[in-house]
Amino acid sequence: MNLNELLDHLNQGRTITGGSAAHLYMVEISNEAMRLTMELNNTYHTPEEVRALMEQITGKTLDPSFAMFPPFNTDFGKNITIGNNVFINSGCKFQDQGGITIGNGALIGHNTLLATLNHAMAPEQRSDLHPAPIVIGKNVWIGSNATILPGVTIGDGAIIAAGAVVTKDVTANTIVGGVPAKFIKRTG
Repeated sequence: MNLNELLDHLNQGRTITGGSAAHLYMVEISNEAMRLTMELNNTYHTPEEVRALMEQITGKTLDPSFAMFPPFNTDFGKNITIGNNVFINSGCKFQDQGGITIGNGALIGHNTLLATLNHAMAPEQRSDLHPAPIVIGKNVWIGSNATILPGVTIGDGAIIAAGAVVTKDVTANTIVGGVPAKFIKRTG
């Protein structure tokens, strides 16, 4: 298996069976992500160096407008797509095997968790992984300590309140908050 085959498998939402060749290769990629995030997080880097390390982590070119305050953690890295003028604040954790897309102009607050994997419910299959993407629209603001769960799409211009746990799609230009996150009001 190679990276493109694994990404195709994940992006089709196909289960990764624990201990399978796909799972073992995914762990190999995860170890590389851990090495790179340790490099990112354990000393000061200029904004240009942070961007260069994120390009290594994601395997994609990032716009010079991208900014991030480390520390940052991802346990895969290769299924993150970041738009222009995106800011990621410190302490964020991205579990991106299922795919994370961040639209232009998004702001992601301190300690945000983006999780794209679920485990099987049956105990005998608990090591199986079920990927589902997270899509963050343009000009979205995610408040600090928010958690976004697998399969969620956040519409353009939406605001996620600090501490929210988002379990369902968020309509564009709305504010949601709480656990689980619920509609509060429209943004405009």
